Amino acid sequence: MSLEEFRTLLDRHARPDWTTAIDGVLISKVDRPDPPAPSMSGTVLAVIAQGAKRLALGERVYEYGPGQYLVASVDLPVTGQFTQADLKQPALGFGLTLEPSAVAEVLLQAGPGDLSRTGAGTPSGIAVSDASASLLDAVVRLLRLLDEPRDRAVLAPLVKREILWRLITSEQGATVRQLGLADSGLSHVSRAVRWIREHYAQSFRVEDVARMSGMSVSAFYRNFQAVTAMSPIQFQKQIRLQEARLLLATHPGDVTGIGQRVGYDNPSQFSREYRRQFGAPPSRDAARLRSTAHSPVTVLP
Repeated sequence: MSLEEFRTLLDRHARPDWTTAIDGVLISKVDRPDPPAPSMSGTVLAVIAQGAKRLALGERVYEYGPGQYLVASVDLPVTGQFTQADLKQPALGFGLTLEPSAVAEVLLQAGPGDLSRTGAGTPSGIAVSDASASLLDAVVRLLRLLDEPRDRAVLAPLVKREILWRLITSEQGATVRQLGLADSGLSHVSRAVRWIREHYAQSFRVEDVARMSGMSVSAFYRNFQAVTAMSPIQFQKQIRLQEARLLLATHPGDVTGIGQRVGYDNPSQFSREYRRQFGAPPSRDAARLRSTAHSPVTVLP
């Protein structure tokens, strides 16, 4: 299908806060490129209609443009950057939050042989592909419901299920399917990711987190690296530094206190790792944050 109607619908319904009248559906509209900025990915499907974005997860870099989608099946620390956007042709994108319960419900309705076999190993938590005509058609029909309030409550859940089915049966279906499987390798890693995010300021033994996740240490290392592109300790560092940056935006004069709050006992180590991550020491970056207005940053284009 043509992307023209897709672009028109997104442009008409875009709001500053990216929300829409349909729960879980987001629309992004960005009119200028921006420097790389850290955020959490969320579990989401993101489809670009116009413009382009680059997303980094550890050492992996994902780029996607018009007619392509990115799917994130684990909430991961990423760095995103709009690479193609201007006033005449702003970046336009659609986002749909992926709920494990909804994915599981669709999987239960699949018949024997409906799903292709997954490859060996645990898939990455993020993947990019070209969107099929059927997936784009379902996304456009969901967006049309923003103009049809009477039909929205009944039809939106049905179209969302169709979108999930299109994803589950796509070339990135293994990544999406594991989101709805309670005993998948990805679900075990997701459990560890949530625990580290909630306890990022405290030290931990990888063996303990592996046991809590229901995996052997060797399997945990292997699956965690496959999903997040980082070791558990590297992941914790990413979360600590992102949280520190958020705190510095509102408390720029308390660099040492914020370093301790996110888990750094050594101020020099905190400053060194912060500068390596964000390109400037904490105090200078805090000043830059105060003087710069940032748009929301997610995996959306």
